[in-house]
Amino acid sequence: MEILNLSLPATNRFATDYLAQDHAVEGFFHYHFLHSSEYERRVMELRNRSFKRKELCDHIEQFMDPFPTSNQVKKSLEKLRSENSVVVIGGQQAGLLTGPLYSIHKVISIIMLARQQEMELGVPVVPVFWIAGEDHDFQEVNHLYINKNRKVEKWIYPEKIKEKKMVSHIELNQEICLSWIDSILETYGETKNTKDLLDFSKKALEKSTTMVDFFSWIIMELFKEDGLLIIDSGDYNLRKLESEYFIKQIQCANEITSLVKEQQAEINLCGFPNTIEIPEQAGNLFYYDEEFNERILLEYDEENLIFKSKNGQIHFTKEQLLQIASQYPEKLSNNVVTRPIMQEWLFPTLAFIAGPGEISYWAELKKAFEFFDIKMPPIVPRLNLTFVERQIEANLRAFHLSIEDVLKEGISKSREEFLASVRNKKLQALFAKTKEEVINRYRELEECANEEDKGLAPLLEKNSKLIMDQLQFMENKMELALQFKNDVVLKKYAAIENSLKPLGSPQERIWNIYYYLNQYGFSFIHQIMQLPFEFDGKHKVIIM
Repeated sequence: MEILNLSLPATNRFATDYLAQDHAVEGFFHYHFLHSSEYERRVMELRNRSFKRKELCDHIEQFMDPFPTSNQVKKSLEKLRSENSVVVIGGQQAGLLTGPLYSIHKVISIIMLARQQEMELGVPVVPVFWIAGEDHDFQEVNHLYINKNRKVEKWIYPEKIKEKKMVSHIELNQEICLSWIDSILETYGETKNTKDLLDFSKKALEKSTTMVDFFSWIIMELFKEDGLLIIDSGDYNLRKLESEYFIKQIQCANEITSLVKEQQAEINLCGFPNTIEIPEQAGNLFYYDEEFNERILLEYDEENLIFKSKNGQIHFTKEQLLQIASQYPEKLSNNVVTRPIMQEWLFPTLAFIAGPGEISYWAELKKAFEFFDIKMPPIVPRLNLTFVERQIEANLRAFHLSIEDVLKEGISKSREEFLASVRNKKLQALFAKTKEEVINRYRELEECANEEDKGLAPLLEKNSKLIMDQLQFMENKMELALQFKNDVVLKKYAAIENSLKPLGSPQERIWNIYYYLNQYGFSFIHQIMQLPFEFDGKHKVIIM
């Protein structure tokens, strides 16, 4: 494998400027991720704070007990118990088969940065992946994309989930899920690795009850030798550790919202849009209602000191919600605003690994962090990776296309230039001339007909449209014949596009790790983990 470093824009302008460390965005963060001295400064800051290390490690150890493990995982737990250890952390929802590739890229980033910083700082640095199991948007995690007949198709997991359940609570039907996985593997084509991958999936399913279990089992089997620790934000047992922090967030609900909006206003002045939608009455916490079996976002009525649902069916006085946080914290969970603050209270975070969207919304939280006398950790952009298979690279060379141009602009322009070069220019001209003549003749007919009977005009217009439609039909048929004649070349264009820029999106947002495991086996992950990655904000193209 070979790595190429490219300077590509991120998926939003704010993140692009952050990667470039533009002065316009630097002030919205406490640290500069590119400066090594900042990590030393962060370690010193963390030494002045206290954390529930024993309780947290006990919880993580208990949570991870059902999943694949290794001596490296045990060493990571021992490290985390040490008072001088820090963590590199990042998170994602529990997607089926781990979801889009960027989830895997985030895990790789967490592990790689932890390795590098442990060597540079001389202190224990533990990689931690935070599974956002408390999220309830099942539509975001219930599908994969496959490549079928040169088209990218969305394949949705067939089980229906009607309630707004947390992902941690969504149970999987093993038989349905295995059948769904089998059908996906069929689209990849059978290789020497397919049977092992299907057996692996079956074993993971047999060991799992929920979507989070299934996600966790796969992730730990792939990365157990790298000492990765995982935690589920939707785990009820974790809530016991979070109880006192929920109390803080409830007591300061109005201040949190006001400070986020104040920070957003400053970001707006620099020409950037808001990422977090936060109304004036935001409570920034969810309440799990057993009667409705739903996770309900709370609003805060400052005048009456009441937390309530939008429709008012659920409501608590501030004192009542504080009592819930104290006695039944499992009924509460964080939203996008309060989750990062909760994470920083729980973990001695050296660095947070962030995707482009996360970079934008963390910038809006700076003042809220400062309100609680803590700083945001260095926000390190996760590794942006694109895998280029051997045949795709050969196709790129054949068409004299650069990987950088394809990743920026796609291949539509090049493909159209090719088709233009092989089209029959004389035939194109004849079609254009014929259409023009039909239009002109019908104009003449309409002028003459109006002199005889103005009522004929609609009939002439309809007749004209029929003829033009038939001409267009024939022109389209000729275009299809042209494409059929050049099918070999167009197939290569489609392969490039579907691999590197599927649906006009980055590869990491569409494809799933299972495709690569099916093609290259489980050693694929090991090979990736041996590559010399740098956290320099550049896009990493991995030539297979």
